[in-house]
Amino acid sequence: MPSPRTSWLMLAAGAVIGLLILSGWNPYDRGTWLMEVLPVMIALPILWATYERFPLTSLLYALIFLHAAVLILGGTYTYARVPLGFQLQELFDLSRNPYDKIGHFFQGFVPALVAREILIRGQYVRGRRMLAFLVVCIVLAISATYEFIEWGAALVLGQGADEFLGTQGDPWDTQSDMFLALIGSTVALLSLSSMHDRQLQRLDRYAQIEKDPVS
Repeated sequence: MPSPRTSWLMLAAGAVIGLLILSGWNPYDRGTWLMEVLPVMIALPILWATYERFPLTSLLYALIFLHAAVLILGGTYTYARVPLGFQLQELFDLSRNPYDKIGHFFQGFVPALVAREILIRGQYVRGRRMLAFLVVCIVLAISATYEFIEWGAALVLGQGADEFLGTQGDPWDTQSDMFLALIGSTVALLSLSSMHDRQLQRLDRYAQIEKDPVS
């Protein structure tokens, strides 16, 4: 019989699959939808394949689910046309739909905790300051790689890449995207490191019990 946590994760995975199906039913632009939700399609089977030998903290699974929802919503409408973004644009009197900036904030926020968990559990680094520094560096590397992908899409697709890029005429879109990822990683480290540490300790105790149930 699956544990409560496993059952919860199965429901979350089912919800993600359901959201993917709904969003892919009639997206604004099929090609853009595929490019935007492809990370979700790649991550979901990887998470299930590694669940037994490298389960993540519940906090991280919840954040990954939230990030997946952000990506799927952006893929459904394209980032420049997400209704929530128009509401924020009107509320704060902005010159453009800011939903893509929410996406890039999450592109820093969630990968920061992913990198932190891998570095801590693999004992790849010592010292909290060095840990935080390397986490931010990894996030910026991921953000830069994504911008390279957008650049490649622009070169290959030409005008057809406009929906995927979502620059909305902003000449500094690339720089602001990376800056939002930097802010996201910093906010994640400042606000969730203590909770993350506690969950890592519980996960470590659980792994020890699984390894040696007699003791």
